Amino acid sequence: MTKQSLYGKTLSQLKALCEAEQLPRFAAKQIARWLYVRRVTDIQQMTDLSLAARTLLAERYTLGLSAPLRESVSVDGTKKYLFQTQQGEYIESAYIPDRDRATLCVSSQAGCRMGCRFCATARQGLQHSLSAGEIINQIVSIPESQKLTNIVFMGMGEPLDNLDNVLDAIEILTSDWGFAWSPTRITLSTAGVARHLAEFLDKTKVHLAVSLHNPFHDQRAEIMPIENAYSIREVCDILRRYDFTGQRRVSFEYIVMEGLNDSPAHIKELCRLLNGIKCRMNLIRFHKIPDSPYFSPSDERMTAFRDTLTAKGIQTTIRASRGEDIKAACGLLSTAEKNR
Repeated sequence: MTKQSLYGKTLSQLKALCEAEQLPRFAAKQIARWLYVRRVTDIQQMTDLSLAARTLLAERYTLGLSAPLRESVSVDGTKKYLFQTQQGEYIESAYIPDRDRATLCVSSQAGCRMGCRFCATARQGLQHSLSAGEIINQIVSIPESQKLTNIVFMGMGEPLDNLDNVLDAIEILTSDWGFAWSPTRITLSTAGVARHLAEFLDKTKVHLAVSLHNPFHDQRAEIMPIENAYSIREVCDILRRYDFTGQRRVSFEYIVMEGLNDSPAHIKELCRLLNGIKCRMNLIRFHKIPDSPYFSPSDERMTAFRDTLTAKGIQTTIRASRGEDIKAACGLLSTAEKNR
């Protein structure tokens, strides 16, 4: 019999487990505390449960934790971790230290079906969505786990294409019985799955990042096929219904590709598209992937693009490139492992 994993279960799911196994309902909070607060590595360490309860749990369940298969370290301190899923596929996480911040970019799927032309993960297609336990495992199974200050759902996969498991993972991260993190320490990045966007915004208080990359419908559709299903205008119309003037913020990610999306016309259209949304823009240099026709513009063009957007009222920054020497861009490490 395949054992179920305890990691990734929410408090309500643990209560259902205790009821099914005829354990006291209060045992659910005890188990949650051992998993997410004390972070035990063995069920037998849950010493405020009875010996009979621990024995039953050990017979039928496993913690579900697995260490990274491989670690790559950049000269700038960025680390890339490769994990293997229960189905035998590969996913990756990127640890990014930056002064008093330590951010982990986590994957939500093995592969991705969004098909973005500039992304290495998209070339794999979708193998499967990750369970909440596989998402949380990336956070607790790296050496820097206790140092983390921020989590970003910006690794492999489209988080809103795996909404239920991502919501469970966020609940574990932000609940008092879980990691008890402030939602403002978490950001979810989406290509714009509009049919799940409102549900995500209603059920969480974490930050949102939208992968924009081109404001024109036809041009965006060429590099991001999701535009044909959910246009960026539809996404922006949804965002206008929400308040981002408080602690929660929305940002737009914009990989700048020379000659493709960096003209004055693109700047003008960006201003029209984002009008009425309190947001910021993050410009990203394109990390070269094999056989890609795209290139990042010069530093001077990037700076001019940023300054023009800022002058027009859109707070814009250029994100520092990290980990290029270890292929830190999403999907490169797992693709290399699959090929190997």
